[in-house]
Amino acid sequence: MEDQIRSLGERAHAELGAAADEAALEAWRVEHLGRKGALAALMTRLGAVPKEERPRLGALANEVKAGLQAAFDARIAALEAERRRAAEAAERVDVTLPGAPPNPGRLHLTTQTLRRICTIFHGMGFEIFESPEVESDSYNFELLNMPRHHPARDMWDTFYVNDTTLLRTHTSPGQIHAMKGRAPEPIRVVLPGRVFRYEAVSARSEFMFYQVEGIAVGRNVTMAQLKWLLESFASQMYGGKRRLRLRGSYFPFTEPSVEVDMDCILCGGKGCRICKGTGWLEIAGAGMIHPNVLENGGYDPAVFTGFAFGMGPERIAMQVHGIDDIRYFYSNDLRFLAQFSAEV
Repeated sequence: MEDQIRSLGERAHAELGAAADEAALEAWRVEHLGRKGALAALMTRLGAVPKEERPRLGALANEVKAGLQAAFDARIAALEAERRRAAEAAERVDVTLPGAPPNPGRLHLTTQTLRRICTIFHGMGFEIFESPEVESDSYNFELLNMPRHHPARDMWDTFYVNDTTLLRTHTSPGQIHAMKGRAPEPIRVVLPGRVFRYEAVSARSEFMFYQVEGIAVGRNVTMAQLKWLLESFASQMYGGKRRLRLRGSYFPFTEPSVEVDMDCILCGGKGCRICKGTGWLEIAGAGMIHPNVLENGGYDPAVFTGFAFGMGPERIAMQVHGIDDIRYFYSNDLRFLAQFSAEV
């Protein structure tokens, strides 16, 4: 009996040392110190030993039990202390460690192009003017020389909110906002922003994209000044001495109106896939502001003249970087966007 008690104590101590977590310790406690554990079962057999041996064996069993209980309590305390140390270490900041490298944000290619365009025109004396994306029919069409039912409205597929409110189809309503706020003082402003058109998405067209509009109003403003401005912009934006040509066109808010082409930056005007063999790329629409639009903006067309131009940043970025599908800009494909990343 004595050997069994001592052997049980030694085995229990060995198993306690192998218990690595609270679950294993609890299982050990139930097996060795529980009311139905091995030691309790052994002590119930003391009644079968000779009467004179019972006190000594009982004292030995209690000694083994006390030793196992003390060892168990010590292991629980050690685990708790270890847990506290881990928690404190996790919360403690080691000021001697090097700081984590920053992960700066990146500018989208469209934003980069917009900023470049605005920087160029700002350097030529133009200020940046922003106007609403949700517009009235009056500002988007009527004040731009397109009264209700005018056939020129069919040039834009429009998102209407209701009969009088819409998502602007171009940045041209900003012309009226800018002129009404400054008339009759001369102005030079560029108007960047998003526009919306109810169109099928394709490699060349999106339903939402950006435009940059520009106007200059004053005395003796001429088409020759507009051509010089666009030539200067093209050389700064695309590099080199660029050649421009103006083709007659029609916009209801300018008269005369022109489409502005630039010699192809990829083939130098010799003809390639990007310019479809013509040697020219369209970069803007422009013209002299229509007298009716000047008057709607608060300027006397007998005294003031002005020019306006508009261009698409995505189209410009496509020309500069040789991108052949406008859908890449808004597909959120990091493989594409990372090629043109710039730190904020």
